[in-house]
This record gives sequence, structure tokens and C-alpha cells, in this order.
Amino acid sequence: MFNHRYRYLFILLLALYTFFNTVVCDVYHYFRIEIEWYYAALTILSVTLVTWEGNRLIKPWFKKKFLTPKTKVRFLAFFFIAGNGVALLAAIGTVFFFGTVIHDYSWQENLNPYKLNIIYGSLINLFLHLLNAIHFFFREYRRQWKETEELRQISAQAQIQLVKSQINPHFLFNNLNVLSGMVIKDNPEANRFIEEFSKVYRYILSNQEKELVELRSELDFIQPYIFLLQTRFDQGLSVTVNIPEHYKSWHVVPAALQMLIENAIKHNVVSRNKPLHIDIHTNGNQTLVIKNNVQPRLATESSTRIGLQNIRKRYELICGRDVVIKQSDKAFEVAIPLLQLN
Repeated sequence: MFNHRYRYLFILLLALYTFFNTVVCDVYHYFRIEIEWYYAALTILSVTLVTWEGNRLIKPWFKKKFLTPKTKVRFLAFFFIAGNGVALLAAIGTVFFFGTVIHDYSWQENLNPYKLNIIYGSLINLFLHLLNAIHFFFREYRRQWKETEELRQISAQAQIQLVKSQINPHFLFNNLNVLSGMVIKDNPEANRFIEEFSKVYRYILSNQEKELVELRSELDFIQPYIFLLQTRFDQGLSVTVNIPEHYKSWHVVPAALQMLIENAIKHNVVSRNKPLHIDIHTNGNQTLVIKNNVQPRLATESSTRIGLQNIRKRYELICGRDVVIKQSDKAFEVAIPLLQLN
């Protein structure tokens, strides 16, 4: 605060304000001080200037000597006491110069000016140190808030990377098994399966560092993914996608659709006799809905807590919005937010 670039303007305004109040209150008349108005104004200006500048000059030494993360209050207290000493010297020196040197007044004639200027110096020092303490703690608060915000962002990024790294282990192994069977049978569809499989993983690898992707990209990715699933389950699985064109420029978290489809397959029977129907659409409420019929497996895979928790955590970290889940005996529905980037 004492090093502010406009400090001399502030010193001048503070001195003029104080002088104006002494004139209005007839201070010089009541205390029988004989002095020209311009010398009176210069006296106040000198005390203010020396007090401010004296504090500015001694602050670096006190900061180096006493300031640590655990001794902030002690630093401010010692600095304030030293500032009072500076103000005392400023008042005595100024009155001596204007009273004794300029006007040749006696000690008795200078007694009231000494008292008044010492009081003024101590008050102006108190005022300046209060401003300095406010500035000091506000700056500390901003620094700590910035560090906390940086740590929060780093933590959020780390959590996002963690949940991203958990995507698709079951998908990988399941499709490798399908591919192995197709190659063994010398199936001509194996080449296409490999191509579509590569598209899926090319998308995952190219977007794994992103927090959000366009829905259009996600839908382009989901087509080869659906092909892989339908190759695996044949007529046991049907997936319909109905998304208006204007929503395709909105954003979702990468691979959200893939995980929700995989989640539906994981927890439901998928067979020719009991086909699983998955419907992907928008509901006009800036959300993307993934809905499937419910036909629970008698023995489900042990949960690794990926899937829905993964998506929920990612949306929470990125935008603070929740994923809405609705479940009944006949249908299971998940609505994920569609986001627009500014």
C-alpha cells in the first residue's frame, strides 16, 4: 500500500482535507497558534509526507525481519509501532523547523503545535496502517484463493484423466473375442469388423485428452461402435438414433454414449428371443436421452463402478450439472446434459 503509484496525490489530498478541517474548526484560534495559513498547510503536508514515506522506507526491513506465514500479525504490529516512531519524529521535526527556525518561537509558543502535530501524526499513522492491513490481508486472501483455485482445477483434471483411463476394458476384450472367432471361421466380414473396430479406438484415443466433444463427432463415432455390437449380438440388439440437426453442434463428454450403451448391455438380457432396444434422442430440454427396455440378467457381472458413476463424475467436474436417471419395471432412462460453449 505504501508503494502505491498514486501515493503523492493521496498524500496531498489527505493533507488538504486535514487542513480544511482545522480551518473550519478554528483550531489555530482555540489553541492560540500564530501562524500563516500556508505555513500551517505546509506543516500538515510535511507530517503526512514524512510519515508515509518513512513507513514506505522501513517496511522492506520489517518485512524481511519479521514476516513469515505464521507471524503476519506480529509483523503488522511491529511495523505499526515503528510507524508511530516515524510519525513522532516527523511531527517534532516539522514543528521545530516551521516554529523555531522560520518563526523563532519559544518552547512555550511551540508547545501546543507540538502536541497537536504529534496527535495528528499518530492518528494519520494509525489510519495508514489500517489501510495497509486491509490491503495486506486482501492480497493474502487473493493469493490463497488463486492457489486453492489452481489446486481445485489440477485436482479436477486429475480426476477427469483417472475416470477416462477406466473406459472400455470390457469392450476391448469382448470385441477381441468376437474378432478371434471371425478370423478362425475365415469370415469375409472380418476385414470390415477390423476397420470399424479401428475407427472406434481411433476416436477414443484422439479425444481422450478432451473434456468435451461435439455431439456430431460422438454420433459419427457411435455408428461403427453400433456395428461392432450388432455383429456380436446380431438380431438381439437394435439401436435407434433420432437427433435434430441443430443439436449436433452442442457438446457432450467423450464416449458418454458408448458407456451408456455398454451399461445397458451389461445389465440386460440381449438375445434373438429377447432383443434389447436402445433409443437415443433429445427431449427438448437441452438433454440427450438414452433409453432401453428392462430385461434384467439373472446373473449380472460384478460392478466395477465405472459406467454411470464415470459419466456423472465427469459432468460434475466440468460443468456442475447432474445426470438424470429414471427407472421403472419396463424402461431405464438416462438424460445427460447437452452443453453449449461460449
